[in-house]
Amino acid sequence: MTRVWTSGLVLIAGLVGTVGVSVAFGSAEIGGLDVYRVLGHHLLGLDAAVAPVVDRIVWRLRLPRAVLACIVGGGLSIIGVAMQTLVRNPLAEPYILGISSGASAGASLFYLGFLPPLLSRTLTMPVAAFLGGLASITLVYLVARDGPRVSVARLLLAGVAMSALMASLTSFITFSSPEPDKLRAVLFWLLGSLNGARWEQLPIPALTTGLGLGTLLVLARPLDAMLVGEEPAQSLGMPVETLKRGLIVLAALVTGTLVAVSGAIGFVGLIVPHAVRLLTGVPHRRLVPLSFLAGAIFLCWADLAARTLLPAQELPVGILTALCGVPFFLVLLRQRRYQFG
Repeated sequence: MTRVWTSGLVLIAGLVGTVGVSVAFGSAEIGGLDVYRVLGHHLLGLDAAVAPVVDRIVWRLRLPRAVLACIVGGGLSIIGVAMQTLVRNPLAEPYILGISSGASAGASLFYLGFLPPLLSRTLTMPVAAFLGGLASITLVYLVARDGPRVSVARLLLAGVAMSALMASLTSFITFSSPEPDKLRAVLFWLLGSLNGARWEQLPIPALTTGLGLGTLLVLARPLDAMLVGEEPAQSLGMPVETLKRGLIVLAALVTGTLVAVSGAIGFVGLIVPHAVRLLTGVPHRRLVPLSFLAGAIFLCWADLAARTLLPAQELPVGILTALCGVPFFLVLLRQRRYQFG
């Protein structure tokens, strides 16, 4: 227990420091004291002896982006935990299972105006992304079922196939668009980008991610029981089928909302939960919150690298997470045993 508390405190301190570094560094470097002066001015009403341009860079440009990185990284990580528990395998995550691709297809249909007018007036982009992600993961799950169990091989193959299908659909939609400005924006967004984050964008993803975090914490004991197996969980009185359906809907809701604001950022939900599980074990009451903190830190650093690696250019952050995640996935796949113990 002491190790868990120590890990939590270290991750909290690391997250605070990471956000400070993320805000301070960029094309125009800003001193750490200036960052805290700006924060003190806006949060506590203190006098800030900084130039207006520094105040704008910190408060209007970089801090919303860092907060969005924390929300997206933490949200994708806890959904990775949920998906890995659902199928009892650490290879599962929203990107690999096709949720992100389905959400991207739904959001692209909405953004580029390919939905029927009645739906376009009724839906919003997060709702369209949620529906796309829900349809994708539902099909993957149905294909992967082998009687009462879920076949891991079928799950991975169905996820890869669904991701390819949804990516092809999204590509067809984007290249069919008659508006080149929207086309460029969507292509950059589909690779994952936190560029242009504003305070007004944050409440919905923050509330949705908070809902996912709270729900998984409440369900910590049933999720622990799910790792033992469906039959033992049912013998303990757990409503296994209801829980599985709830996890699918929750994964689609959180992933769809995050894709709507950041695009498809892959492999965060694979790398982070697995690393945290090696550190603290499998009980969800500690795995879920620690994965959220670690995911927030991971994506903040990935976004900082995306902004600073190339001079005068910004990489889509999804490229960097894929460069980290694909080798990690292949190493896991080569292990003889990658089921939960």
